[in-house]
Parts: sequence; structure tokens; C-alpha cells
Amino acid sequence: MLIEAFIDSLRYERALSERTIEEYRSDLKAFEAFFKSLDGDLTWNSVDTDVAREWVVDMMERGNKASSVQRRLSALRTFYRYLMKHELVEHDPVRNLVSPKKERPLPAFIRDDEMQRLLDRDGMFAETFEGRRDRLIIELFYETGLRLSELTGLDFDSVDLAAQTIRVHGKGNKERLVPFGERLLHIINIYIGERKVLPAGASTMAFFVTAKGERLAGSQVRKMVREKLGLVTMQRKRSPHVLRHTFATTMLNHAADLQTVKELLGHERLQTTEIYTHTTFEELKQVYAHAHPRAVAADKDN
Repeated sequence: MLIEAFIDSLRYERALSERTIEEYRSDLKAFEAFFKSLDGDLTWNSVDTDVAREWVVDMMERGNKASSVQRRLSALRTFYRYLMKHELVEHDPVRNLVSPKKERPLPAFIRDDEMQRLLDRDGMFAETFEGRRDRLIIELFYETGLRLSELTGLDFDSVDLAAQTIRVHGKGNKERLVPFGERLLHIINIYIGERKVLPAGASTMAFFVTAKGERLAGSQVRKMVREKLGLVTMQRKRSPHVLRHTFATTMLNHAADLQTVKELLGHERLQTTEIYTHTTFEELKQVYAHAHPRAVAADKDN
């Protein structure tokens, strides 16, 4: 009776759509069924915060997303505000109940074998100035984790070939040094050699330039990266930031510690970097599921 009285108020006082009304009814019926399953004598008035919290835990353990649980709790909160306003219950058990945090979407990344195919297979990059420049850009994103704005903002004096480091101006103009290896050094030297023969008037400061000598724009890099990644992956997200995610994921999958990856990425907080540990754990679970003979679900007929 309480639920139906509340539903009438949603329909006639708040004029909500029938679809929304049915969602409220379904959520409230679900909670009622839950607390009755715990104790048949429980009522809307005698339910306490512990029971509501058990419901949240039960939903999460059943695999419901945090966003779905939040929506159901929101319906329950609205219902109890109605009940309290009309003095139909004596207390609100969900008033101070904390909702589960929404899941952060796992960052998209390119698999190791796909990156190796792009960088090692012949014909992926043209044997021209632009082709060698584009190859270096992809390599640099993949091996250093630079942001797009950091890469396009690089000047010649930002790259120290002797020390094999890049001085990067990140967010908030904070400076950090990013190391690179012998392989990347070799590709950088090839690019610099070709860059020196560009037409007169080429930018003397910008590290990455067009064939006309103008500083390369972010939109140009973004378009190139999307096209090149499209040669080796079908995934929808194919951006410079995906290559930054790929760098972090690859580092952690190959035993780099979280603090090191944080410093290389230029993150202020370790919590920001921790999202990549979830990505690597998902990869571990997939490997386990395919490799371990007991990981496969049992045959239903057994």
C-alpha cells in the first residue's frame, strides 16, 4: 500500500513518465523482497540502516554496477523522504547511507603484439620525411608516455641526446625529465638528419615540424595517430592518449613499480596512476582464464 501511494504521488503530483514510475516501483519492490527474505516480520518502518547496507552489499556481490546500485538507492531515498513527510514511518534508514563509488572506466590501450606489428613491419611508414617523423612520434608516445600537448610543445633544446632525456613541461607548467633508450635515440638521430635539410625559414625551435618547417599542430598528430593505429587494431579509441595509456600499462606489465610510472607520466597523485593497475589485473585475469585448465566454467551437464 505504501509503495502504491508513493507511485500515485509520482504520477499525479510530479507527472513523471510511466517508464520512470515503473523503475521506481521495481527498485522498491526489490528492496522489499530483500528485507522480507531476511526477516518476514520486517516492515518499511522497522528496517534499519544495517539492512539497507546489506542490500547494497548483496547487489554489489551479485555483479551490479555501482551506477545501478546508486540509482536504486536514490529511489529508496526518495521513497523514504515521502514516507517521512507524510509521517508514515518514524525514521529514514538510508539518510546517511553512503553510496558505492562509480567505477572509473578502464583506460583503453593497444596490445603489445599490435604495437610491435605497427613499429616493426615494413611498409607501415613511408620512406619520406613525414613518414620518419610520424614513426618517431608513435615511438615517442609509446616509449615515454608523453601527452599530446607535451609532444607538440617540444623544442630542440628539450631533447638532450647525450643524456638521453627529454625535458617536458607538463600540466601547470611543471617540468620533468623523461629518459629514453638507445633504440629511440637512433630514430631521433635519423629524424634530426632529415629535418636539417628542410627549406630555409623552418622553425629553429620546434622539434616536430611539417615538411614546410612549421610547428606540428595537435590536430595533425591526432589524425596521424588514429590512421596508423587503425592499421593494427579495430578498437574505437585510437588517440595519442591511448598511446599514453599503452605506455603505462606496458611498464606495469613488465614489472615497473607504480611510483616510477607516476613520475614518468607526471601525475601529481599516486591514485591517478593506480587506474592502470586495474587494467593490468584485467589482462592477468584474461591470461589466467585462457591458460589455466580449471579456470573454464564447468560443463552444465556435469
